Amino acid sequence: MVDTIKLYISAADDLQIERDFLSRMVTEIPVTLGWRIILSPLKGKKIDEIFIEGADIHILVLGTDIRAPIGFEWFLSRRAGKTPILFFKKNVRQTYAARDFIRTLSHHGSWLTYDSLAGLRIQSLHRIGNLLLKNADYFDLRPAEMEKLSSFLKDNERIESNQVEVLDGGAGDNSVIISPERYIPKDGVLIRVKRDDADSVDK
Repeated sequence: MVDTIKLYISAADDLQIERDFLSRMVTEIPVTLGWRIILSPLKGKKIDEIFIEGADIHILVLGTDIRAPIGFEWFLSRRAGKTPILFFKKNVRQTYAARDFIRTLSHHGSWLTYDSLAGLRIQSLHRIGNLLLKNADYFDLRPAEMEKLSSFLKDNERIESNQVEVLDGGAGDNSVIISPERYIPKDGVLIRVKRDDADSVDK
């Protein structure tokens, strides 16, 4: 049974706000699955080719220029038969190389544009949420989860730009966000510990 959604985010260092925002945003999606999120490596770190080829969802965001390793990440995803969700930022001066990259990838998929984090959020959650619903059997979504997710997506489409809060920090470049409802460690069990304030936390 699938218990973790593997998400790869391709975005260069000029899109640090978008990198952080997207990696945090997906945790809002109301499903009991955990998330494993990996982002394009910075400062010459090695690409996780195996993760890209096996990712359930791949989001590619382009800013002013096409920078390494974004193009190679797209190639790896396509070679594995994946179709990344493509975004490019509007109202920024793009280099010739960026415009050429956009034209080239247009033959393989449609680009979505955004000019604010609100726009990026609405479109990203719409695409991801509907992908999960479309593959509900694979992700073993329960009827109650599907209903809750559908309602969440409808609410998401009504969000105004000024309702999207921009916070520092995201889920991290290599993060595992665990859902205790499904995730059971191979070498043990989750222990639910009571806090003094009567809230519980998973250790």
